[in-house]
Amino acid sequence: MKALIALLGAWLCVTAAQAQSSYPEKPIRLVVGFAAGGYADGVARLVGQRLSERLGQPVIVENRGGAGGNVAAKVVAGAQPDGYTLLVNTTAIAINATLYKNPGFDVYKDFVPVAITVSTPGVFVVHPSNPANSLADLIRAYQGKRLTYGTAGVGSSSHLAGDYLLRSLAGLQAVHVAYKGGAPAATAGLSNEVDVLSISMPTVLGHIKGGRLKPLAVSSLTPVAALPGVPTVAQAGFADFEESSWVAILAPAGTDAAIADRLNAEVNRVLADPEAQARFAGLGAEPRPMSRAQFADYLKKQVESWGQIIKASGVSTD
Repeated sequence: MKALIALLGAWLCVTAAQAQSSYPEKPIRLVVGFAAGGYADGVARLVGQRLSERLGQPVIVENRGGAGGNVAAKVVAGAQPDGYTLLVNTTAIAINATLYKNPGFDVYKDFVPVAITVSTPGVFVVHPSNPANSLADLIRAYQGKRLTYGTAGVGSSSHLAGDYLLRSLAGLQAVHVAYKGGAPAATAGLSNEVDVLSISMPTVLGHIKGGRLKPLAVSSLTPVAALPGVPTVAQAGFADFEESSWVAILAPAGTDAAIADRLNAEVNRVLADPEAQARFAGLGAEPRPMSRAQFADYLKKQVESWGQIIKASGVSTD
């Protein structure tokens, strides 16, 4: 019996090694939960390009926006667990675990955490025609008035941050306008459709630098190098306010651990590459290399933390 168990263990080790050494043998699909042109899409395309170079196979980015990233998550949750269909999602997947009564998947049971790529703070921006030059200006101008704030969608981290800051902390009559991703929200801001945008910094960084949108505050605890001179929300008088969005890669449950480990190692090598780091910096994003175990622990803590925020705020998709 002991010999049989030892033989089985040896066979499993050989099988895992073969899976890792032969993978990948065909194109890999990255299913992004948000619209093309947004933060997650930009990160996915940069990481996908570098992974393709490292793995020797095409990495195809497919945008499947909708329901705050849930549409793409359901697609990948039902895919073959062979390492060729992967999910690119954001903080939204941790948020949606509580925000939706039935998101259509279980974040723990239906996925294998692979890697976190980068994270970035949010930013509050207005159209250049808006006379407000600071967050304090905006809040003063809309006291007792209706204010519209646009975000990448219901339940996004930018939505929850905007709701908490503008309604709970500032006490404004803030009305949420949800768009189907960061890129459509940015377009709305450029068209002056809403009074202010609460959005991930990379999505609008180019528009800010081009003078097409005006930044009022970033949601990190410390100022960011990509936007010199722009104060934090905390510096504007709301102590300890912080919100950031990360972009992660997950695989369908049942994916071979050797394949997931290979992907994690290759993603972390991409994040360590100086040229890639420079391009991430240009997006306003910071690499967040983690092991698979670290990512799994971080994801659990994020689900719990955002769950508490959602329950306290009363935000609901119903």
